[in-house]
Amino acid sequence: MPSPDLILRNATLPDGRTHQDIAVADGRILAVEPAIAATAHEEVDCAGQLLSPPFVDAHFHLDATLSYGLPRVNASGTLLEGIALWGELKPQLTHEALVERALAYCDWAVGGGLLAIRSHVDTSDPQLLTVQALLDVQKRVAPYLELQLVAFPQDGILRSPGGLDNLKRALDMGVQVVGGIPHFERTMAQGAESVRLLCELAAERGLPVDMHCDETDDPLSRHIETLAFETQRLGLQGRVAGSHCTSMHSMDNYYVSKLLPLIAEARVGIISNPLINITLQGRHDSYPKRRGMTRVPELLAHGVRVAFGQDCCMDPWYGLGSADMLDVAHMGLHVAQMTSQAAMRQCFDAVTTTPAAILGLEGYGLAPGCHADFVLLQAQDPAEALRLRATRLKVYRRGRLLAENPAATTALHLPGRPAQTDRLHRASAPARGAT
Repeated sequence: MPSPDLILRNATLPDGRTHQDIAVADGRILAVEPAIAATAHEEVDCAGQLLSPPFVDAHFHLDATLSYGLPRVNASGTLLEGIALWGELKPQLTHEALVERALAYCDWAVGGGLLAIRSHVDTSDPQLLTVQALLDVQKRVAPYLELQLVAFPQDGILRSPGGLDNLKRALDMGVQVVGGIPHFERTMAQGAESVRLLCELAAERGLPVDMHCDETDDPLSRHIETLAFETQRLGLQGRVAGSHCTSMHSMDNYYVSKLLPLIAEARVGIISNPLINITLQGRHDSYPKRRGMTRVPELLAHGVRVAFGQDCCMDPWYGLGSADMLDVAHMGLHVAQMTSQAAMRQCFDAVTTTPAAILGLEGYGLAPGCHADFVLLQAQDPAEALRLRATRLKVYRRGRLLAENPAATTALHLPGRPAQTDRLHRASAPARGAT
């Protein structure tokens, strides 16, 4: 084994292996095994804490981020007012402000161990100002964060004049993924037509597809079916994702029993956005209220890749958010009622390995030959990381330390008891399996 530059010792890995050492050289992982005999210039004692590959956000809107309150607040908090508000804001946008806000968010992301983001960028404005700005951001963050851009026709490619031409120009400028929003077209027929046109465009250019699909409570919005069909017809299997797919929550069970195998056969990935879906969907309901999130456990049971995305952060649609993918997974776990040990692990995977696969990230993982990209969490396993939204103690990319945070502790000064330090509620938690 070549001489390592860095060794992280005594780490716990997400798959349950403990007392693991990870040797790194030239930005790649050399070995993962117990008690590596070699020494390195730099060695880090992980003290049994969880070492994970970095977080990955498969669905975000970096062009709108941190614009909350501009030019006004979304008074109703609804999806449609958010879209209208974004339309009001677009004429006021500047290249400099877009770049500044996006870079600020990327700083938050790195601090939280989030090192890969797929961001949709609005192509509806003929000037393509947002596209130019995010291509600039993509170059500037490349040394420390992988940013994929999706050409996203927010106003619809058929609904808005020049929609398809604008999207093609964005691809010519260097945007790497074809997006769409079929449920926002004027009719169901036009929505289906947009899916066909965009998938044919992706096949022609050899590009992946990531389409906002059925982000509605309408059970008859079934563009995910068309997306799966076009994926198979054009041979795009494994290169297509449908984002949101919230109408599936309201669909008839018999129809879904036919739909899920179709999605699985087409190898279409699904990206759910728990924080936003639970907030924006079900707004027309009184009680009972629909959760609005897609059928995550059922999709997983059919072998479909399901990732979770942040989607929005302090923008016209959502006034909260912090670039914390554990927060996203925590919400997804609760909304989808995924509380078994295996299901909680799937929720952790939904913000790490699964989106990495959907995005096609090269060299991702904790195996020899992978990039030395990882995050050390103040937790013993993925379930505890979700429970605590664990502190990101250290964040590495290509073996280089990018960020670190002090361990979270609470000093207790209780009457009648000696002073003590509580490290994240672990002392009072029973061991798993204890009675």
